[in-house]
Amino acid sequence: MEAGIAGGAQEQSGLTGLITDVMSALGEIGVGFLVLLETVFPPIPSEVVLPLAGFLSQQGAMNAMLVLALATLGSYAGAVLLYLLGAKLGEERVVRGLSKLPLVDREDFERAARWFERHGRSAVFFGRLIPGVRSLISLPAGAEHMPMGTFSLFTIAGSLVWNVLLIALGYFLGTQYHLVDQYSQYFDIVIYAVLAALVGWLVLRRVRRRRAGRR
Repeated sequence: MEAGIAGGAQEQSGLTGLITDVMSALGEIGVGFLVLLETVFPPIPSEVVLPLAGFLSQQGAMNAMLVLALATLGSYAGAVLLYLLGAKLGEERVVRGLSKLPLVDREDFERAARWFERHGRSAVFFGRLIPGVRSLISLPAGAEHMPMGTFSLFTIAGSLVWNVLLIALGYFLGTQYHLVDQYSQYFDIVIYAVLAALVGWLVLRRVRRRRAGRR
C-alpha cells in the first residue's frame, strides 16, 4: 500500500505531502480520518484530500468504494461531534472556543448560522455542498435541537454528493488531480450557481402553488 501510494502521488510537500503521508500509513482509513478532521477543523481542505484519494484509487493503491464509504463516515462522525457540541454548550460558546484555533475565522461560523436561519432543515443538506459552510452547519443545527434522524439523513446525503464529486474528479483527472484545488474557486462558483438555481426553482414552485390555491 505504501509503495503504491508513494509511487502514485510522487513527491509532494507541504499540506499535500502530509496528507499523502497519512494515506500511506493508514490507507482508506486515513481518508476517513482526514475527512473527519476536515469537518471539525475546516482549514484541512477536502478539495485536496478527496481528489488525491480518487487519483490513488485510479492508480490501484486504494479501493474507490471503500474510500467513498469511509470518507462519508468521517464526514458524518465529524458533523455529529459538532452537532452534539452545539446542542450541549450552545452555538455561541462553541463558536467562541473554536474561533480561537489557528486559521479558523469567526465569520465562517456566523455565515453557517445565517445559512441555517434562512433555509432551516434543508440547510444541512445544501450546506454540505458549500465550502466555508459545510463543516460548520452542524453547530446551529445542534443548537436548535434539530431531530437527530433528520440531521443524520441530510448530513449523509449531502456529504455523499460532495464526496462523490471530488473523488470522481480526482479519479478521472489522473495525475492532474491537483487542479481541483488550484481551480477550486471556479468549482465553488459552479456549486453556488447550481444551488441558486435549485433554490430559485423551489421558491418559484411554492409561489405558483400558493397562487393556484387562492383561485
